Amino acid sequence: MSRFDPASLLVARTQTADEGAIIRMAQKSRDLRAKGMDVVSLTVGEPDFDTPINIQEAATAAMKAGFTHYSPVQGIPELRAALAKKLKAENGLDYSASEISITNGAKQAIANAVLSLIDAGDEVIMLAPYWVSYEITVRFAGGTPVVLSASVEENYKVPAARIAAALSPRSKLLILNSPCNPTGALWSKAELEAIAAIVRSHPRLMVLADEIYEYILFDGEMASIGALPHMRERVITVNGLSKGFAMTGWRLGYAAAVEPITRAMTRMQSTITTGANQFVQRAGIAALEGPRDAVEAMRLRYRARRDTVLAGLRAIAGVRIGPIPATFYAFPDVSELLGRTAGNHRLDTSDLLCDWLLEEHGVATVPGTAFGAAGSIRLSFAASEADIEKALARLAKALGSLRA
Repeated sequence: MSRFDPASLLVARTQTADEGAIIRMAQKSRDLRAKGMDVVSLTVGEPDFDTPINIQEAATAAMKAGFTHYSPVQGIPELRAALAKKLKAENGLDYSASEISITNGAKQAIANAVLSLIDAGDEVIMLAPYWVSYEITVRFAGGTPVVLSASVEENYKVPAARIAAALSPRSKLLILNSPCNPTGALWSKAELEAIAAIVRSHPRLMVLADEIYEYILFDGEMASIGALPHMRERVITVNGLSKGFAMTGWRLGYAAAVEPITRAMTRMQSTITTGANQFVQRAGIAALEGPRDAVEAMRLRYRARRDTVLAGLRAIAGVRIGPIPATFYAFPDVSELLGRTAGNHRLDTSDLLCDWLLEEHGVATVPGTAFGAAGSIRLSFAASEADIEKALARLAKALGSLRA
């Protein structure tokens, strides 16, 4: 009898079903630390703060009150009502509670939206640099990513005219992440109005607006494309409590869209996971309706770190970095340094550069190839001030040693 090999049955999508370079670099950092190496990791986009105590206490109280059972797939009515109020007051988005769905993290909201809208042959406009999960999810659905790139000189924001030129009869979805992971870019209201005009002119184009970093804002004003005239029916707004409230492990996201879209997204979720944790949803109400002192304190700490990171990176020859008006990421362009040598090694790609920075200098970053921008690297400054200072010193020494 021939030997049975279960691995031979795996389909191709399993080879791309993770966040690739982000996961690889984070795991490599852990492995090197386990061997005793002093590693500063700036890889994972997770707040280094604990969830505010009022939110923790609300979850505990909810558990004690018996909210430990299944919740409705769409989410509990109380949280959806609180979100409708929040979206109207803070974002100018006019959606009823019945048009809001609660998900197991914002990533599930994105997957629900893409799986509800995209089929084989549909084109999805993706603005690079982009978050890696967008492309993976689009491909899972059978869609075709149409990648449009913006440079550091453009502050990593693709101009509206370039979006218009890329549209075709097969275009169905534009994914817009503002504030943006990995660049920290923020689209102004005027820039969003130009994009909205293009979207309205297309017979079948919708927008998936990912606004998960809205509370980590340093410069400018937050604007929601779904709040612009005649865009309500064209936009699915995705958000969550992970970043702004330091609730990554709680897995609580949401989406707002017109009712037919919301119903379809809820059906997708019902098939895959059902409803989000009920006592976490109760804690979400406390987050939305409670004091924001801790949220503001975190934002101020991130802003100070942003200033430190910008100053440090701008002092390194060959590194180009634009403004970072939001998020806790820096995305410096290092293309001028690629192709240089370190000892006997030629660092032709950002992947090779990141491996070298980690293995030889103890700084873990993520190559830009993960985000559709091969000439850059991503640094998360959701890390302690001491680690950031140490990482910047190591980066300056390492990058300064490269030979042309």
